[in-house]
Amino acid sequence: MKEYKTVSQIAGPLIFVDDVSGVGYNELVEIILPSGERGKGQVLDISEKTAVVQVFGSTSGLSTTGTSVKFLGESLRLGVSEDMLGRVFTGLGEPRDKGPKPIAEERLDINGAPINPYSRDEPRDFIQTGISTIDAMNTLVRGQKLPIFSASGLPHNQLAVQIARQSKTKDQKEDFAVIFAAVGITHEEASFFMRDFEKTGALERAVLFLNLADDPSVERLITPRLALTTAEYLAFEKDMHVLVIITDMTNYCEALREIASARQEVPGRRGYPGYMYTDLSTIYERAGRIKGKKGTITQFPILTMPGDDITHPIPDLTGYITEGQIVLSRDLHKKNISPPVDPLPSLSRLMNLGIGKERTREDHRGLADQLYAGYATGRDLRSLSAVVGEESLSNVDRKYLKFADEFEKRFITQASNEDRSIEQTMDLGWELLSALPETELKRIKKEYIEKYGKKFRK
Repeated sequence: MKEYKTVSQIAGPLIFVDDVSGVGYNELVEIILPSGERGKGQVLDISEKTAVVQVFGSTSGLSTTGTSVKFLGESLRLGVSEDMLGRVFTGLGEPRDKGPKPIAEERLDINGAPINPYSRDEPRDFIQTGISTIDAMNTLVRGQKLPIFSASGLPHNQLAVQIARQSKTKDQKEDFAVIFAAVGITHEEASFFMRDFEKTGALERAVLFLNLADDPSVERLITPRLALTTAEYLAFEKDMHVLVIITDMTNYCEALREIASARQEVPGRRGYPGYMYTDLSTIYERAGRIKGKKGTITQFPILTMPGDDITHPIPDLTGYITEGQIVLSRDLHKKNISPPVDPLPSLSRLMNLGIGKERTREDHRGLADQLYAGYATGRDLRSLSAVVGEESLSNVDRKYLKFADEFEKRFITQASNEDRSIEQTMDLGWELLSALPETELKRIKKEYIEKYGKKFRK
């Protein structure tokens, strides 16, 4: 390990080291400050003779003359073991819960090993979140990546902990774990997450990585990768079904933009680096199923859309890589509907792989389509009745209006500790549809109306 004293420039979280040789991309670095203190960093970029190192921590106290840099010849690795379950870590993988450091069974590269596309298996089988709008209309499937598009001020954190607490496989006999990575959160949010996980007992089968807003921005790029490395170990070595929840990917992208700016790169759309799509794919594509492996990794990334703009580069690129989206609505939130999941712009592209006979229930697809159509019709009629008045509407139209109101009050609205089984959710859907004339149920097979719907009709 050669030591260099050729630091030529310090720019934000980056230091530039000249006259280097034999240095690799993503290589781990030890930085010795003039005071003798030691810090860590990672090689972010290398040109012919200069290495750009991103520092994990503050660069205050560094100087171009008294600082020396040692290249360690290996990439950043995380020591993983099953003992990590039930523990809380910092954004760099250090224990945050005052417990001892777990004894590592393996040390894995945090960038993961790319999955050979030929070895990938298609996502399938249902994960029950206990939330009706997700389970019935935008079903989460094992191995899927399904983001939540939220906005500033909406209760996405409460939704995240509810999903983490309630998620389970349908038969509940299989090993199930939750990896929760919080990126760039406040101290208040961190204590909320820790309190909720400890109070409800969900921490026993979870691993938490918490990166705080006052931690160095470079750490935000590391935290999701630590979470996914842990998930890969538990899924593919220990045969667990793992749900990874990452909040908030917008903070991750802001850190990416900040570091790209410090490197004086040519900016892309809205100042974000041109390679942001590729970078995001290195996170999202680590979800999936592998042929011959029992375990699976399912991802629920959460992002807040800047300015409530779904066409902003962060949700836009995320939508291209992932398999659908759950959209939270400010209009529903203003009506005190919680969680404010809007089923109309939401979509789970892989839903059909996880529902139906022997997975959820045979009537699932038709029921979901009918609920969607009924709610969409009711919402359209609301706008119309605001112009022409409710009295001008037909009797059937008024039933659709009432259906939309009841759907919001009873189906979308759910207490934060209410864990509905898929059977309860579907029975509630049938109960709501019983308010519409049977002739309007054009998306459900007649045999299912007879079998499941008749008992709710007066």
